Amino acid sequence: MTAVPVPHRVVARRPETADTVTLRLEPVGAALPDFAPGQFAMVHCFGRGEIPVSVSSVQATGGLAHTIRSVGAVSEGLCAARVGDVVGLRGPYGNTWELERARGRDVLVVAGGIGLAPLRPLVLAALAEPEAYRRINVLAGARTPGDLIARKELESWATACTGVTVDQPDADWRGDVGVVTQLLGRAHFDPHNTTAYVCGPEPMIRATARDLAHHGVPLAHIRVSLERNMRCATGHCGHCQLGPLLLCQAGPVVDWNQARPLLSVREL
Repeated sequence: MTAVPVPHRVVARRPETADTVTLRLEPVGAALPDFAPGQFAMVHCFGRGEIPVSVSSVQATGGLAHTIRSVGAVSEGLCAARVGDVVGLRGPYGNTWELERARGRDVLVVAGGIGLAPLRPLVLAALAEPEAYRRINVLAGARTPGDLIARKELESWATACTGVTVDQPDADWRGDVGVVTQLLGRAHFDPHNTTAYVCGPEPMIRATARDLAHHGVPLAHIRVSLERNMRCATGHCGHCQLGPLLLCQAGPVVDWNQARPLLSVREL
């Protein structure tokens, strides 16, 4: 890994929602070390700064895809990038979803909003080797139909159960309405033989983990991705500290039995 951003060219740009785009990036020169599902890069917008973004796709060429929502100066600049523009990447950082822990077990993926993006490489890896797992379930929720990402791809995944719900439907919506946890009842999984992977807003993570535990999924087999303000990505600045954890190193993916007591401390 290097502290200097490595130039990557935007080779494809796909709008996901009104404020979210997916950029496919290829290295201008030498590629970074291989990324694994769950890891993140520090994505640099020249002249503005850098932000941490989990990978939403890993290309065989060494290229990557990042799904970015415009919520600040840096992400706004990245979302405005066009094909041919150059951005910088540092990484890979953080740990992985550890999909290998689910071998021989049911896989249950639960995503909220843009949280589907970091889970996408995990789903694709599981679908590429279906014989290694008992059943694969993908449940996704969003605030409105317009906030759903990878909607067509969701519909194409050949899983045991793929459920999609929104909090606020529009006039054209014909699917489920409500929080994503309400879809757990239709998923096909044996709670005691399930590994769950959860990503989304923190309130959604808390509610999903709570309901999964209530169904009987072992806390050590509920993997969650936590979002904190990562600046250096090397464990030096302390911005991403959550109690004893520096999430740029010990995370962003952690087991719920480790995360639950830390998230229960107010303002930790």
